Amino acid sequence: MKEKRNSFSSSIGFVLAAAGSAVGLGNIWRFPYLAAKDGGGLFLLVYIILALTFGFTMLVTEISIGRKTKQSALTAYGKLHKKSGWIGGIATLVPFMILPYYCIIGGWVLKYCIAFCTGQGGAAAGDDYFTGFITGYHEPIIFTVIFLLAVAVVIFAGVNKGIESLSKILMPALLVLVVAIAIFSLTIQGSEGRTGMDGLKIYLIPNLEGKGFSDVFTVVMDAMGQLFYSISVAMGIMVTYGSYFQDDHNLMKSVNRIEIFDTAVAFLAGIMIIPAVFAFLGNDGLQKAGPELMFVALPKVFQSMGVIGNIVGAVFFIMVFFAALTSAISLMEVVVASLIDKFGWTRRMATVIETVISIAIGVLICLGYNAFYFECPLPGGSTGQLLDLFDYFSSSIFMPIVAISTCILVGWIIKPKAIIDEATKNGETFGKWGLVFSWVNHEKNKEHKLEISRRTLYIAMIKVIAPILLFVLLLGSLGIIR
Repeated sequence: MKEKRNSFSSSIGFVLAAAGSAVGLGNIWRFPYLAAKDGGGLFLLVYIILALTFGFTMLVTEISIGRKTKQSALTAYGKLHKKSGWIGGIATLVPFMILPYYCIIGGWVLKYCIAFCTGQGGAAAGDDYFTGFITGYHEPIIFTVIFLLAVAVVIFAGVNKGIESLSKILMPALLVLVVAIAIFSLTIQGSEGRTGMDGLKIYLIPNLEGKGFSDVFTVVMDAMGQLFYSISVAMGIMVTYGSYFQDDHNLMKSVNRIEIFDTAVAFLAGIMIIPAVFAFLGNDGLQKAGPELMFVALPKVFQSMGVIGNIVGAVFFIMVFFAALTSAISLMEVVVASLIDKFGWTRRMATVIETVISIAIGVLICLGYNAFYFECPLPGGSTGQLLDLFDYFSSSIFMPIVAISTCILVGWIIKPKAIIDEATKNGETFGKWGLVFSWVNHEKNKEHKLEISRRTLYIAMIKVIAPILLFVLLLGSLGIIR
């Protein structure tokens, strides 16, 4: 018998769960690196503009699709338009591919969390510690399985008792830890006379030196790509969570809260990391991305702090663990909910099957650093291992395809009004602000204004602007344009 569909008990529960999905490893290790690489304040400005336009558009669209259809990603698109079910298939494939390697990275975080909490932070800062760990045959698999089982336990408990209850605990705790570490980072006195405040200037002040049109274009594309990670769109998560959002709750207000929460944490992640890394490692340290930043550069920063470094490192990796856990939970929920909606399985059966499959794929990817090691060329001249291939195809190819297809479906087939009506069906306004352009005709001494409402902006974004930006992003991912 098909299980009764759960729903979030309150709008704040939905916001915290959605924000928990959005605030993950991408915010903590990718956002600061991109901000440092792309001119500090320039990247921040572009990111905020895109968050208020593109991010808002995709969030409203996906959450509305979920609530309108009361279906998870796999079946929602087909119910919205009978010939569009394939979009849901790709949208569900994305988290299915991401979950195993995300849990591997979650296992790495757990390893470092334990190391710093047990006073072994000095050893974790060693040059070969990270490489020695991930190339091992047994330990990475063990930590991956532990992390994945923790995720499965929450999913097994359901939407209310599992996802919502945990989010109400972890997200406030995560925010407190982020703020505390960010404040501490600004007080750091590093090496060679550098301070945390010097790093803050690099983060906040736009650096346009030597930047031409192509450089600004790169900043826009980087910020656009980061938004996928930051707001969890194009991977079925917001559609699935939207299907649990009650009809009488204010959707527009919840979207605004998610944007504020996520952008605030991403901004604070930069304050946590950039001032500290710059103070101790200088500009060279800021150019390290991904695992190298999180598991190589930062442990060295904590070691440089002396006795207090082990405590700061423990708090930091506890915070990262919370962020990784809430995001991994949302990834598994998409797949589990899709299996329930498509095949009528019980939550127990769907969770067990997805967990077993993810463990099998996770073990295979772990062995990609030893028994199955190889290097595969990727667009842009880089090379990658098995984990990098999973990440490239899921994040750089399938996610833009899902987003482009969603924009075409809503913008040109079912029309934006269907989403706008769903988002405002309880009498909500679509937004009290928009864009205002003003200019002065000096000859006639007269000021002119052009006001674009948020509703008009949404229609323009979903029909034209977002698809074009996404298509360019996809071409960049394929290496066709650089």
